[in-house]
Amino acid sequence: MPALALWRGRKPPYMEGMSHDPASIDNAICGPLKGGSHEPTFAGAPSFMRRRFTKDFSEADVVVWGVPFDCATSNRPGARFGPAAIRRASAIFDGDPQYPSRRDPFAALAVIDAGDCFFEYERLAQAPKLIEEQAAQIVDAGRHLVTLGGDHFITLPLLRAHAARHGPLALVHFDAHQDTWDDDGSKISHGTFVTRAVAEGLIDVARSIQIGVRTVAPHDYGIEILDMDACCALEPGGIAARVKARVGPGAAYLTFDVDALDPAFAPGTGTPVAGGLTSAQALSILWRLGEVDFRGMDVVEVCPPFDNSDATAIAASAIVQRYLQLLAARAPLRQG
Repeated sequence: MPALALWRGRKPPYMEGMSHDPASIDNAICGPLKGGSHEPTFAGAPSFMRRRFTKDFSEADVVVWGVPFDCATSNRPGARFGPAAIRRASAIFDGDPQYPSRRDPFAALAVIDAGDCFFEYERLAQAPKLIEEQAAQIVDAGRHLVTLGGDHFITLPLLRAHAARHGPLALVHFDAHQDTWDDDGSKISHGTFVTRAVAEGLIDVARSIQIGVRTVAPHDYGIEILDMDACCALEPGGIAARVKARVGPGAAYLTFDVDALDPAFAPGTGTPVAGGLTSAQALSILWRLGEVDFRGMDVVEVCPPFDNSDATAIAASAIVQRYLQLLAARAPLRQG
């Protein structure tokens, strides 16, 4: 019998005078499905925002999931450690009303952390299909999937899983790069996922938009591009208005590469580019996109070996935290 179970209903001697039950520690393991936890931010199992760790998503509205894959990166490796870093950083958000909604999103949403995608690092060619199949199990069950990366290649199999259920999606893509380099289908690269998504009909280019771009690529495929000059001129409200006008009322998918942020705010990424969005700008834009019918999202390219004081992981976890607030505002989310 677990030691704490012996004391169920009364506090063990070392807890006398304390305000919380000892079982309130490790909310990720033994806590309720809904509601925030109140354990110390520096202790406990680091699931995303202390959500319950479980592979059973039958009662969940939202499934947070990690894909620790960085074998497609073209510069600095290390994004395989991104999901763990984002989870660790997310502990600072739990237990309090969330900014800017001032509400507990978990009062409205049942959110779980389903751990990480499984694939064998020795069999790289199998990874795309395994990511797609495991994502599809969640998406096809009608659960809203939020993915922690990993490098940006993982968005391609994620889009395949989402498009199989929802049809072609508007892509809302925050990035310093367009990721539209040539790919005949034989590459595993974080710089070609948009090219493949267009070729496979996974996204509706007429409703897709890229924000924060400040590099040059060979193709745009008809996707609207808000480069950094445009972003600086428009400010967050104007950027959000352009996104909503482009996407319209149809289904959309959000992918956020943290190198959309300036390296001052996200130093821990594989291909940093100077002159990007501030974390405040990015979060403000995202908060204004509540009308967009997002069916899933990912945040990618967090590279902890280059992350000063967890700044990038904190920014990435804040992006997901804000996205969950958007979802909570339009709950229920289950689609059967």
